[in-house]
This record gives sequence, structure tokens and C-alpha cells, in this order.
Amino acid sequence: MGSQGGFGQSKEFLDLVKSIGEARSKSEEDRIVLHEIEMLKRRINEPDIPKRKMKEYIIRLVYIEMLGHDASFGYIHAVKMTHDDSLLLKRTGYLAVTLFLNEDHDLIILIVNTIQKDLKSDNYLVVCAALNAVCKLINEETIPAVIQQVVELLGHPKEGVRKKAVMALHSFYQRSPSSVNHLVSHFRKKLCDNDPGVMGATLCPLYDLITIDVNLYKDLVVSFVNILKQVAERRLPKSYDYHQTPAPFIQIKLLKILAILGSGDKKSSEQMYTVIGDIMRKSDTTSNIGNAILYECICCISSIQPSPKLLETAADSIAKFLKSDSHNLKYMGIDALGRLIRISPDIAEPHQLAVIDCLEDPDDTLKRKTFELLYKMTKSSNVEVIVDRMIDYMISINDSHYKTETASRCVELAEQFAPSNHWFIQTMNKVFQHAGDLVNPKVAHNLMRLIAEGFGEDDESADSQLRSSAVESYLKIVDEPKLPSAFLQVICWVLGEYGTADGKYSASYISGKLCDVAEAHSSDDIVKAYAVTALMKVYCFEKAAGRKFNLLPECQSLLEELFASHSSDLQQRAYEFQAILDLDSNSIDNIMPLDASCEDIEIDKNLSFLDSYVHKSLEEGAEPYIPESQRSGTLTVTNHTNQTYDTSAHSLRFEAYEVPKPVVPIRTPPITDLVPVSVSLPEPSYHQPVQVQPTRSPDPSSTELRLRLDGVQKKWGKPTYSSSATSSSTSTFDSNGVTVNIPKQHDNVVPKSRESRHVEVSEEKQKLAASLFGGSTSRSEKKQPSKARPTTTTTTMAAAAVVAQPPPDLLDLGEASGGGGGGGYSSVVDPFQQLEGLLDVSSSSTTSTNGHNQNLNLLLSEKDDFTPVNGSPNPTTKTPTLTKGPSLKDALDKDALVRQMGVNPTSQNPNLFSDLLS
Repeated sequence: MGSQGGFGQSKEFLDLVKSIGEARSKSEEDRIVLHEIEMLKRRINEPDIPKRKMKEYIIRLVYIEMLGHDASFGYIHAVKMTHDDSLLLKRTGYLAVTLFLNEDHDLIILIVNTIQKDLKSDNYLVVCAALNAVCKLINEETIPAVIQQVVELLGHPKEGVRKKAVMALHSFYQRSPSSVNHLVSHFRKKLCDNDPGVMGATLCPLYDLITIDVNLYKDLVVSFVNILKQVAERRLPKSYDYHQTPAPFIQIKLLKILAILGSGDKKSSEQMYTVIGDIMRKSDTTSNIGNAILYECICCISSIQPSPKLLETAADSIAKFLKSDSHNLKYMGIDALGRLIRISPDIAEPHQLAVIDCLEDPDDTLKRKTFELLYKMTKSSNVEVIVDRMIDYMISINDSHYKTETASRCVELAEQFAPSNHWFIQTMNKVFQHAGDLVNPKVAHNLMRLIAEGFGEDDESADSQLRSSAVESYLKIVDEPKLPSAFLQVICWVLGEYGTADGKYSASYISGKLCDVAEAHSSDDIVKAYAVTALMKVYCFEKAAGRKFNLLPECQSLLEELFASHSSDLQQRAYEFQAILDLDSNSIDNIMPLDASCEDIEIDKNLSFLDSYVHKSLEEGAEPYIPESQRSGTLTVTNHTNQTYDTSAHSLRFEAYEVPKPVVPIRTPPITDLVPVSVSLPEPSYHQPVQVQPTRSPDPSSTELRLRLDGVQKKWGKPTYSSSATSSSTSTFDSNGVTVNIPKQHDNVVPKSRESRHVEVSEEKQKLAASLFGGSTSRSEKKQPSKARPTTTTTTMAAAAVVAQPPPDLLDLGEASGGGGGGGYSSVVDPFQQLEGLLDVSSSSTTSTNGHNQNLNLLLSEKDDFTPVNGSPNPTTKTPTLTKGPSLKDALDKDALVRQMGVNPTSQNPNLFSDLLS
């Protein structure tokens, strides 16, 4: 059959399964699977693959995913297969998709429409396949898209469709309860469905609903009892039997529901007694499923109102479980016994030997469950045996979780049921010694509190005996290595409080032990702090009692070490120790009374001892105290003075911030020109170069670059308006589309307000920005800028300027205009030299006045103040020095100058004439 491709699959696929099954190691299996993945990646993307082959590829992808490897490259093909019209291929696609994807996967959106279409199909098998996908893949966001169709399918003639529709609604409830709250009545109706499968599926959502609110479903107790009775009487079809047990899973679910409904309700519980007793009598204890039903009956009995007859039946069943040779049945018996002893503690007495046998069982799981049972069974008569066994078990295990849990239970039992003080101290010593780091810190504080308070209310001798036994035991343990920090804290505190209380041990001996603790644990600041405080208590008690003492050398060296400690807490404790020792005995007795750790400290909440000070300060003009309840807003306080105090100036405000208003984008014209606000351009002459007359503004902010949008053509991005020259511009020079407007001498330049907007950035502008902020110009290029401007280009540009005479131009070529003598040229800075960093700004401030091989001068000055005399610059004029480097202002200035010229340099060292005249 395998040679012929059995089960509809090819021999190649069966060989793959066989080779993986015969693999001798994980590495060999991975090698086979990775080879299969590479082969599938090639084949699955081939064109015109037969549908039968694609179905096999999808199945092989499922097999790869089951082995733990990634097959995400084929997910989209599984999604496509769900769109196929063939029932076999569609079901295969849905099966693969539900295994591949989760509800949050990105491909889910691609199958929602397919699911909606398939839910309306006339073929109930297609509908069932779609409902299976709905249960697995529909998330909270897509529930509204299909929920109405699923509700309509609750009335489908096929019971399989109705059952899956109930399951789909249950999955919706688990993901988004609010989306199904209005459909709860449908679950009640389907509880009475003629088909047992639909009824059994309805029990699951009802169980979740009852768990949340029991009172809404109390009226269903009779219905659940009747259904359980019918199932137990074998009225369901034989197809629902499992190992000759009628519908066992429906029985278990019903028993769980009845346990919730009968808890604390005697009337409802009485309706359940008969059917539960019948099930326990008829249960088959020879099969696992029969024992499972019996165990669920015991759990139900322990939850509802107790019935003596049912408790006796349950105890007999527990005895059978504990006497069984199966560890599983023993585990069930221990767990069931733990449930029943909360109702009747006497039930556990006949099973003591069986419980002890479980404690000695090598099965660790059974042993842990038995200790849980013992914890519930503990009382004053058996606490010593149980706690000792729990401590031995705690020492033997390495699992920190169970070790912590066991230690906490030992501490709790010792505090509740300790038979004697000596046993309590010894027990706590063992717990802290072997699991001190795992015990909750509160346990250490509780232990210190119990030792301080004592066990006897009026019996001081019992308390003294407890403290003496604690001191003796701790003095024996304190020298042991690797004691937990929490245990050392307890030891130091007890030795400091009660080490010398009974006079058995001297202060020198106790202080020596404490110094040894501080020295042995020098890296633990908390332990050192406890040790220093304990030393201070020992010496204070000695001095308060009037006994002579000498500070040990090791104690003095410890204090000197702590005076220079990096820990401020240790420093403070050391200085307090030294300061207290200098006080007299009466002061020390008031500061540190003997055995006063549990005494209540009286606190004067009204601080009445400050009344005289407050009254005197108010008479001298101090501001009165304002109660916290009156600190909202501004108050006028005139109780003691006639002054008005504004509390809002020094009080906190607790009102919420205002909700930010949404930003409305404002469309503004594109940025086309930037000019300095304080610059006024003179009226140009036809025979002399145009000179810029900047006027120095007293306000530095007045020279900020502003937008000027009138009559300037945009050179990047989409074309904008280009208004005709008005009275604000007197002449225009246009060469290859470059337009420059010159305002009149006395016209006021009105700055445009800057408005934020998103400007479309063209590719040319991006290149310009890259050249401005990311250019990598070499130093050799910066030293020789004049080589980039050939003389021939300058001559050609000069001839063109002469021909176009009446319009004055800003590009002075160094030649005398017709009819005029040779004029001088203004000393200005080339903006492209600034932008490209080709020249040092300070070295480029002088230019030649004659010749055609001079650099182009841009007639714009932002900050210099100079007056031309006969066309020559003032020799005292200073050129501004610009700072190079990653300055934001310099970058903005450079960007503004380049956009004003409307020129996009074609290289890092641009040829201006080539850019202008192409």
C-alpha cells in the first residue's frame, strides 16, 4: 500500500514519514526536515501545480510545523486553498489555516470574506469547516462580521452545524463577553435541544456563565438534575457510551455545574442528593472513567450542603482509592480526603496509616499532595510530628518553589500550634537555617515580635524562659558558616535585646559575638546595621544599670571603620553609638529603656508642646498655618493679621490639564524667497553696480530672515504664481528663467509671517540639502576656489550683460557700462563660498576692482554696515566672521541663501555661470 502511495499520498511523502520515524538522533531528524523545507520552497512556487499536488504540499507543511520547524513560507498557499470550490481542498485549507495561524495573524483578514461566504453555503460540510475556522481564528475585532450568521445557524436542520454554532458563540464569549451578553437566552434554549451533542456543547458556555453569577441560573437546577438523571439511566443513544459508561463527560460537566449551584444553598442541594447517590452506586470502579466520575461526585459532595449519608459513601470510596496500588488513584484519594476533612475532620482518622504510606512513597508528586493533606489536618496534638516531617522533606528537595512553600507552612503551623517555647525556637531555627533566604522577610519580623511579646499574658517567667532559650540557641548557631541574612538579623536583634537580660552572659561576651558577625559579613550592610544597633543596646543597658564596662578593641575598630563607610545608614548608626555612650545613665535609660520593644509610644498628634512657639511667632508677624483642607485656590486669612496671603503662589494645583486642541493644518504659499528684514536696497544705477545699504538695527532679532513671496518665481517643486513687477521692484534681470526683483530704495520691506506647512520636497531639493549638510569637500578644493570659474565663461556672461542694458542686473562682470567710467565693486562675500566651505570667510572679503577673471559678488549683506565712496568700499568695513560647524542657525542661513538664488549646484564646487546659463 505504501509503494502505491496509500491514503491518497505519494510515495515520496510516505518515505519522508518513514525516514523521520527511523531517525536515530534529533540532528538527523532536523537534517531531513530542512532538506524537505528547501524542496518544498522550490516546488510550491512553481506555476500550474495540480490541485492534488498542492494539497499534498500543504499536508507536508502541516507535518513540518508539527515537528517544530517554520513553514511560514507556505501559509499564503493554505489561505488560497480555502477559496477553492472543491470540498476536499477547502476542508484541507481550513484545517491547515487553523493549525498555522492564530487569531492575531496578519493573514486572518484574507479569509474573513471566505468564511462569510461559506457560512451561507448549502453544503453543511462546508458550513462545519467554516465554523471550525471561526472558533479558532476570529478575534475580537472581526466578531461583528460573522456573529449574526452564527446565531442564524443555531436553527440549522443539521445537529452538527448547531453544535458547532454553539461552540463558536462560546469562543466569542471567551474573547469578548460583551459581544455575546445579549445572546444568553440562546444557550438556555439549546439546553433543551433534541440532540444530546448540542445539549452537551451548551453545558460549556453555561458553566462559564454560572461561575460568574450563580444567582441568575438557580432556576436551572431542576433542569440539570433531570438531565443528569436521564444520562445515568442510559436514556441517551449508545453512541455516547465510553467504556460502557453512559456519556461520562456530560456527567462530569453536570456535576461541576451542580457543585457551584448547590454551594451555600440547602434547598438546591437537597434536590441533588438522590441523583448523586445513584451515580456513586452505579459507577464502575474497574475503569478509569468510572473512577473519574466517582471522584467528581466526591468533589460535588464537598461543595454542596453536607449530607451524612453521602459523606459516608464518599469516605468508603476514598478508602478504596487509598488502598489501590495505582499512584493515580492514591493521588485522587489524598486530594478527595483533603476536601472532605474541611467538612468533617474525623473522616481522616481511619486513613492515618494509608497517609503515612503515601509520605514514604518514592513518587514525589504523591508525597507533595500528602503534605498538603497533612497541612490541613494539623492540630495541637500532631503538630510536632507533621512539622518535623515537613522540615525533613524541605531539606531534601532542591526545588526553590516547593522549598519556599514548605518553609512558609512550617512557620505558620509552628506559630499556631506550638506545644512549648523551646520547641518553637528550635523549629524556627531549623527553618531559617536551611531556608532563611527563601522565607518571606515578614516571617523574621513576626518571629522577633513573638519573642518580644512572649506567649503568656501575665506569666513573666514563661516569657523570660522563652527569651533565654532563644539566646542560648542563637549563641550556639551564630558561629556556623553560611547562615542566611534574615536569620542573622534575627540573631543580632535577640542578642542585643536579651543577651544580657538574665545575667548569664556578660556584655563583653555578647559584644564579641556581635563584632564577629559584623566582621564575617562585611559585605552585607543590613546585617552590619543590625549588629551595630545590637552593640549599642548592650552597652547602653550596661551603662543604664550602673555597671562598669570597657569598649572592646574590636568594637572600637568596627566603629572607626563605619565612620568612613560609604553607607550613610551605617555612618549614622556609628555616630549615634558614639554620642549615646557619652550621655549619663539617666538619659540613656530614657532613650533606650530595657525590654521596651513592644511598648506603645505615645504620640502627640496636635504637637501641643509647640503652642507657645507658634503664638510668639504669630505675634512677631509670621504667616499663620493654613490647613490642608483650605488650601484650594486663593484664601484671605485674617484670623491673626490683616494681611492677605495668596496661597496659590506656593501651593500645588491638582486640577487636570486642559485637553489639547487638534492642530488644523494651514495652507501657506511655498517658500520662494528669504530677505533680511532690516535691509533696504537702493535704487540701482544703469552705470554702476547696485550697492546694498544695510541699516544696523538696535534689535538683533530684527535681522532675522523672513519670507518674501511677492513676484518671485519658485524654482523647485510645482510652479507657483509669478506676479508682475510693481512699484516695489524697479528692474528684473532674467537669464534662463532666473528672476531677481530689486525693491526701491525707500520702500519698506514688510516681513511675511512664518506659517508651518508641509512642503513637497523634490529630488533636486533633497540633493541640495545633502550638499549643504552632508557634503565632503576636500581641503584642496577649499584653498583654490577660483579654478572652478573659467575666464571664458565670465567673458561670455559680461557680453550678455552689456547687451541687455536697460534692465540693471545684479551680476556685475567687472566691465564699465557704456558711456561710464570704470566703477568700483562692493566688497561682499560670495554665498556659494560660504555654502560649500570652499573659502575661509575672512580671507574672501577683498576682491579685485578690474578684470574679467574675478569672482561673482552677490550684492547682499546681512549684518555689515558700510558706506560706498565713489564706488569703492569703506576700508574700515568689517566682514562678518561665520563659525563653521554643526550650527543650526548657519544651516538655516545657508539654506535661505541658496533658495533665494534659485540655483541648484551641480557639484560640490559649483560653477555659478554654468549653473545659471547651462
